[in-house]
Amino acid sequence: MSWRIAPRIADILRRGAGGEGLEHGQAVELLSLPLRSREVAALMQTAEELSHSRFGDKAENHFHIGVNAAPCPLNCLFCSLTKRAGIFKEAVEFPDEQVLEWARYGESLGADALNVMTTGDFSFERLLEIGRLLKRNVSVPLVANTRDIDHAEGEALLEAGFVGAYHAVRLGEGRVTPLDPKRRVETIRVLRDVGLKWMNCVEPVGPEHSAEEIADLMLLAREYGATFSGVMRRINFPGSPMERYGMITEREMARMVAVSRLVMGTVSRAHCTHEPNAISLAAGANLFFPEVGSSPRDGEADTGKGRGSSVERCRAMQREMGWNPDLPSNCFP
Repeated sequence: MSWRIAPRIADILRRGAGGEGLEHGQAVELLSLPLRSREVAALMQTAEELSHSRFGDKAENHFHIGVNAAPCPLNCLFCSLTKRAGIFKEAVEFPDEQVLEWARYGESLGADALNVMTTGDFSFERLLEIGRLLKRNVSVPLVANTRDIDHAEGEALLEAGFVGAYHAVRLGEGRVTPLDPKRRVETIRVLRDVGLKWMNCVEPVGPEHSAEEIADLMLLAREYGATFSGVMRRINFPGSPMERYGMITEREMARMVAVSRLVMGTVSRAHCTHEPNAISLAAGANLFFPEVGSSPRDGEADTGKGRGSSVERCRAMQREMGWNPDLPSNCFP
């Protein structure tokens, strides 16, 4: 029995280990490797070593606060917060007191950022008000997670206290969503132009997505200089139109996390996976999203009472896998 890996793969991994980043064809080749192969084991080890070297053992926790749960008219097929899904019949907005309580909880446990998420039709002015409220009361960096924006709205986010924005060109954009992928990229340019940090993930990945389209979005993250990227798998809520496709496993996601990490090279300041899982922490991921409030993956209005992971659980899992959440953030130095 040979313990060597294929020379072609070894060459790609050597390039990735040096932080050069990978090209599209190389990423596709790695994404297509047999999951239980020695090559995938070597891939994950290479990505993990690059992250520890680059990020100094720091584990990041960006605390997701979904401020409203509503029947969103955009009807993205993978999202539980849509009118089509029929889970949420009426709009629910969590009161300021609850949002502030969550924010202080995250701050007390060392969260590195507060990721404030809204549905696609939520009032932008109300998001700005929430930003100002949090800016006055907590010292944790604020990240917006909202609809496409223009330059004036980007500047308004900065003035309200936000320092970054999570934004993704989703897999199947324009097919399983009503949104134009070109408009999504325009928003990424807006974030860069106005000085907001751009946070990204390749998502929501399902078995139906090809290695080529997944690699496309990995390269997009590097091209536009994402502060962090990574991989999020699609979670099929009960009754989801996407249920017929099934879901990828955490192990499959870890392979993708590792490829994405090598694609990003030295561009990113952290590397994410979602939902929190241990195996991706051994494949180059160091960033988790603990969650409360609304989530597009949950039928509970407050995912903290459903699928969402607590800050405590995320930190404990990171420590078990050799990462230190107490170190200063690399995303917000």
